[in-house]
Amino acid sequence: MKVLVTGGSGYIGRATIEALIAGGHGVEALARNENSAARVREAGAAPVVGALSDLEVLRSAASRSDAVIHLAQADSGEADLAAATAMLDGVGAGVYVHTGGTWVYGNTNGVVDETAPWDPPLLVAWRRSVEEAVLGQADSGGHPVIVQPGLLYGGDNRLIEMFYAAPGRDAGYMSHIGDGSNHWALVHVEDVARLYVAALQAHPGSVYAGVGGVNPTAKEVAVALSRAAGLGDGVKSMTIEDATEQMGPVADAFALDQQLSSARAQSELDWTPRHLDPLAVLSHH
Repeated sequence: MKVLVTGGSGYIGRATIEALIAGGHGVEALARNENSAARVREAGAAPVVGALSDLEVLRSAASRSDAVIHLAQADSGEADLAAATAMLDGVGAGVYVHTGGTWVYGNTNGVVDETAPWDPPLLVAWRRSVEEAVLGQADSGGHPVIVQPGLLYGGDNRLIEMFYAAPGRDAGYMSHIGDGSNHWALVHVEDVARLYVAALQAHPGSVYAGVGGVNPTAKEVAVALSRAAGLGDGVKSMTIEDATEQMGPVADAFALDQQLSSARAQSELDWTPRHLDPLAVLSHH
């Protein structure tokens, strides 16, 4: 297939381009500037110069593609929906894979799947209207699919690094929010990249949670990263108020207690996560 990728120069994007090429697909990737274009070329894709706000560029690029994988993060729900709509219009009956996230399920109170009710923190509450509009395209001949990655790790792990750089790393310790007993639904970047490729074969209207292996606690992750940083096993607790002051509203998402199953993706897409021990990876990060 010929696949258009947005966000191709980013963390998930580069891994997804490489997975697509390994699967025999041809890839074009949106690139905002020459630096982004160089990164997508290095990953093996042909750059398409433009930004998510360049709707005609998106529509045109999608129209010459068999499928679209939308990985880029828009500035708002309105901007994300506008970009998604342009690419859905362009690709027509071709597959359009949209990126969501597991944070929308809020605290899961045990292991849940994609049928769980939404209870998102404010940070990602805007996703509901966008995802409903995207999935609604299946009723008019479109082929939308949504992938909801968990918290990513592996490689250039920016999000978790941002969290653990927040309060005390320079002071010689890692922190967690509260008692750290809340679980994180994690997925390795290489596994979620393969899931995006597998989702090209999904039925219209499908939604897949992308998680892999165990769902460790935030304290276990803190200890693993403390070991990786050469700081030993000592970690400290911080309040949600302190976390919010230091890192903003994303603190509410990091405080969620989440355990999710990827059984649907494994059953319907023949996708199996290969990285099943995130703590082993993070302790050597």
